[in-house]
Amino acid sequence: MTRYLLAGGGTAGHVNPLLAVADYLRDNEPEAEIMALGTAQGLEARLVPERGYELLVVDRLPFPRRIGGPAVRFPENFRKVVSTVEGFISSRNIDVVVGFGGYVSAPAYIAARRAGIPFVIHEANARPGLANRLGSRFTPFVGVTFPGTKLPHARVVGMPLRREIESLDRRVRRKQAREFFGLDPTRMTLLVTGGSLGAARINETIAASAAEIVGAGWQILHITGEGSGLADSELDAHHMIRYCDRMELAFSAADLAVARAGSVTVSEVTAIGLPAVYVPLAIGNGEQKLNARGVVQAGGARLVNNADFTPQWVRSQLVPLLQDRAAIAGMAARAAAFGVRNGTEQTAALIRDALRGSSPSSSEVN
Repeated sequence: MTRYLLAGGGTAGHVNPLLAVADYLRDNEPEAEIMALGTAQGLEARLVPERGYELLVVDRLPFPRRIGGPAVRFPENFRKVVSTVEGFISSRNIDVVVGFGGYVSAPAYIAARRAGIPFVIHEANARPGLANRLGSRFTPFVGVTFPGTKLPHARVVGMPLRREIESLDRRVRRKQAREFFGLDPTRMTLLVTGGSLGAARINETIAASAAEIVGAGWQILHITGEGSGLADSELDAHHMIRYCDRMELAFSAADLAVARAGSVTVSEVTAIGLPAVYVPLAIGNGEQKLNARGVVQAGGARLVNNADFTPQWVRSQLVPLLQDRAAIAGMAARAAAFGVRNGTEQTAALIRDALRGSSPSSSEVN
């Protein structure tokens, strides 16, 4: 019986692939023990127990970005967290650690190395985070979502996806999806989403441009986010909802998407062959633009900077695209060809390699 410790948390970009891998392992190894390592503050504190896994909790310890009290105390606090994880590894007889980035992954990698057990890294973003940059120096078992990700030993495995996305056939589910959202079955559908909290620039531009989009013969399924203050649209073909917990149906209803370029979003949308216009979040270290780069270069999506996504851009660029059905069909085919549907399976294969002590395959990219 294998005992797994999956480390990651804080954001959906860490928690969702962790849960996808956990579910895959549980389905294929019912006798295995699967535990997750996280904090009491991140999304994992709710999502991991809800999915039926035990969450082992450590203190949230972000890396200090400036000199001050937290920076002075960081080394000692970090050692304490590492020691706590070493205790979990020892008391639970963990066989392998799998890290998905975030605050808890760096101490997990160090604890695994000290304990003499293998550890595996999965990097969701095209531009790696600090924890995975550190950990990849000490293990040959490094999986990445996007080609060209700069990590030692990187092997492209894709993004571990939820089962409902991996198995999704948009054409088969389209009728059900459009009925679910109350959409016109005869109109082309633009899906707009800025994530669970929404994206102000996307929301404002689409709201201001809705009449032109509808005038081009389309309808809009607009997931505004729970934090949005947008007033309801007066257009019948502009369907606004605050939150969607059936994204597989939203994807199935859509012919084109406008979205942020988080790694999970890009991976899911690309895997199912949905063409997209990506509007990367204009903060952080620029990883969202890099996440979308590959599928944009492959011709399966278009990219527009957040500051440039204005009603004028919609008028001059998006509306002509909406009126070109052949271009959209071509983008869909190229997105599907670029996308990876079996990222969960490939990540599990990397974990098996680590458990066997096998050398990574020749599919390394660096």
